[in-house]
Amino acid sequence: MASSELIEALQMLAHERKIDEFYLIERLEASLAKSYQHILDLEWDARVTIDRNSGKIYVYELVPVGEPDEETGEYTEFEERDVTPHDVSRIAAQNAKSVISTLVREAGRQTIYEEFSKRVGDLVTGTVLQGTPDFTIIKIRDGVEAELPHYDKTRYPNERNERPKNERYRHNQRLKTLIIEVRNPNSEDVKARGEQARPSIVVSRTHPDLIRRLFEIEVPEIYDGVVEIKSIAREPGARSKVAVYSREANLDPVGACVGPRGSRVRMVVEELRNERVDVIQWSEDPAVYVRNALSPARVSHVEIDEETQYATVVVPDDQLSLAIGKEGQNARLAARLTGWHIDIKSASFAGSPAPVDNVLIDEDVAEDEDGLCEYVSPDGVRCRNHARPGSHFCGIHASQSEE
Repeated sequence: MASSELIEALQMLAHERKIDEFYLIERLEASLAKSYQHILDLEWDARVTIDRNSGKIYVYELVPVGEPDEETGEYTEFEERDVTPHDVSRIAAQNAKSVISTLVREAGRQTIYEEFSKRVGDLVTGTVLQGTPDFTIIKIRDGVEAELPHYDKTRYPNERNERPKNERYRHNQRLKTLIIEVRNPNSEDVKARGEQARPSIVVSRTHPDLIRRLFEIEVPEIYDGVVEIKSIAREPGARSKVAVYSREANLDPVGACVGPRGSRVRMVVEELRNERVDVIQWSEDPAVYVRNALSPARVSHVEIDEETQYATVVVPDDQLSLAIGKEGQNARLAARLTGWHIDIKSASFAGSPAPVDNVLIDEDVAEDEDGLCEYVSPDGVRCRNHARPGSHFCGIHASQSEE
């Protein structure tokens, strides 16, 4: 390869990969210096320069002069001795392919890092290029690819799984994903498994903020800041709960997010592959907030213990299974959403608690408990036994009431 052809090839690669041409040449010079030091069996380090116009290559041996530094023992001054071989272009051509490939890959990763490291948390739309058992490659744009990892956590506990269980992807399928990490090629941290062969950008389909970004697209009030998403609890692929709050008193935040006939939330659900999304209203009152979070179950009353962050919830007997949800899903998501430990009891089990502070009572679902013992324990729990005929108390508590 002639010198001029080498420089032209470097210029074409730099333009194609959107890499600075002079940075590419500087890295090639440093790499060739190591190669020539080994090829020429030089006693001292080598330095290589490439003429930016003609592409001609010069090789110099850095011979130290003077005495070494007393503290470090290293030389500070060098004399450049020209050791350029007559077949320098041929040797450069033999090493250029692997060297340039490495440099282009490293420079490209650095360019991607500088651009996308500031976009962590952004929603991006890409096209599925290929899939493996461990991750899916998604094309964000020409020359930029992202990785959606879905490693088996039992085999690779240190890897990520960012794909919902109910999702499988096909070639050329369009996906909206959330950028959660951009790997720094110059980082000294422990490298990920096979990192050099994987894209620098890591995206997710399970992160809760994916729902936040989708609602920002579909709901103008959220994008403008009039409606705020306070909290999100998600079990990817199955169900999510979103707590919303309106900064304007006359605006219904839940209605704004659901949209006319559910049109807005339906678009979010479709993008999440029919994952169920419950939109509930946030409240400063923890009792009201917990009650809303357990929707669609109807709640009789909620008792709050702020010291222990426990919420005791009583629901009608026919609402108990709905409040807990399948395999405890509804109660689990409500606890994550509110940040409270929620203890759910049925009305028949808990009885009718005495009035206490910080208790929310739903009079519409209160049951008629005439005929039951009126004894109330110091903890505020009413006895579930039936009262004796002609008395307001059961046989156990009748003597205590007389005393």
